[in-house]
Amino acid sequence: MQQSALAVRIATAFALTLAMHAVQAAPAAPKAAANVASTAAVSYNTVKVDGVNVFYREAGPKDAPTLLLLHGFPTSSQMFRNLIPLLADRYHVIAPDYPGYGQSDMPPMDKFEYSFDNLARVIDKFTETVGISKYALYVQDYGAPIGYRLAAAHPERVSAIVVQNGNAYNEGIDNEFWVPAKAYWANKTEANGAKLRPLFELPATKWQYSEGVRDIRHISPDAATIDQAYMDRPGNKDIQLEMFYSYGSNPGHYPEWQAYFRKYQPPMLIVWGQNDKIFPPAGAHPYLRDLPKAELHLLNTGHFALEEDSAQIGSLMRSFLGRTLKTAK
Repeated sequence: MQQSALAVRIATAFALTLAMHAVQAAPAAPKAAANVASTAAVSYNTVKVDGVNVFYREAGPKDAPTLLLLHGFPTSSQMFRNLIPLLADRYHVIAPDYPGYGQSDMPPMDKFEYSFDNLARVIDKFTETVGISKYALYVQDYGAPIGYRLAAAHPERVSAIVVQNGNAYNEGIDNEFWVPAKAYWANKTEANGAKLRPLFELPATKWQYSEGVRDIRHISPDAATIDQAYMDRPGNKDIQLEMFYSYGSNPGHYPEWQAYFRKYQPPMLIVWGQNDKIFPPAGAHPYLRDLPKAELHLLNTGHFALEEDSAQIGSLMRSFLGRTLKTAK
């Protein structure tokens, strides 16, 4: 019944957004990314990991180098819907939803630990379950602390990293957005948690997609609508609050992740929405201290850069990965 009700809410919201917004033509893809796969080539699958159904999108030849795409908050693998076809002619692309997000199971909090440590453990087991032992990472927002846990634990598995507005340095969270979160990390009270709960409502979700973009007409309203429908499920906002508290565990890992960067020097492409108010460019530049050969591109867009610049990011990735990985013939 819960899935049916969710489907009805999404369908209703989708119809309303179509009525409210004119359809906009997407900008032409750069020539470097013109050879793309059809969206019909994407398959939608589910596997069990410790009894939890983990949904994932998959495309491309399985004997090609694998790209593991790890999504942020409050979204799911749907954030990669435009990127996957730009890469799937050349790479094996796989993008899971974390438990509590998207189409994956949402076990109750008394039966599942919602923390970055545990989500990383689930995604680690997910990679083993689907049989990928080496992969390039794409990390954004929550995907960064999850992906970096995987990389630090299994450096031999990671062939390259693409970072898009994902943080690993104190400079990246030294801004106004993080003030109430840091108060909650220091003192987990109901009052401090109440200050964060507005972030789980539709105006804040829309803000994440619209703040800092060049042209709001090129931002599909469906993405925020769908993300919000998932967060509006009974119990999900409590999960999101617990994940915000767990985010406080990540800064303690920064020295470990930075040591991993320095020791293993994974090839890195940094594509960063420079107008992001959550993870501003102050969090992008420090990567170059530890990875002087990393490639940094600041894009004139916001937090969810793929909404406006998927073609440019896809083109940059094809060039970077083509130089870094052995591609399929």
